[in-house]
Amino acid sequence: MAARPSGGTPATDALTAAGIAFTTHAYTHHDDSRDFGAEAARELGVDELRIFKTLVVDVGTGRPPLAVGIVPVAGQLDLKAFAAAVGAKRATMAKPAEASRSSGYVVGGISPIAQRTPLPTVLDETAQLFDTILVSAGKRGLQVELAPADLLAITGATWADIAR
Repeated sequence: MAARPSGGTPATDALTAAGIAFTTHAYTHHDDSRDFGAEAARELGVDELRIFKTLVVDVGTGRPPLAVGIVPVAGQLDLKAFAAAVGAKRATMAKPAEASRSSGYVVGGISPIAQRTPLPTVLDETAQLFDTILVSAGKRGLQVELAPADLLAITGATWADIAR
């Protein structure tokens, strides 16, 4: 998988600058779609277990009060497991406006890579089952495919069992 030219997002620019191999996958985003991960899987013909969604989570205490969970679009984030993984007492989903403001990306296109505010990040351990996974490249209709270990490295993430 060879690195491709920048797709014009902070995520793809960061991957290029870091020398990480990746491939971008564009697809048609439909404005009426609200299940962004399922739409990406359907439009790209990729198994929902291999496409991962980026979720901004309110952990309520500490600095920063937000964290990022990355889980397969086929599942959901286990908030109790996530809270334990980041050492918080509780976790709830961040409000969409808060997630967008913190990440610098639009909801439905939030990439875990090159977020405006670096946050503690946890990648579900099922990502290790694949040679490559897909995550948002930083805008609706664009995914980036890369090795899970490379995603871990560029985001500073840790592994944990956070999906159900």
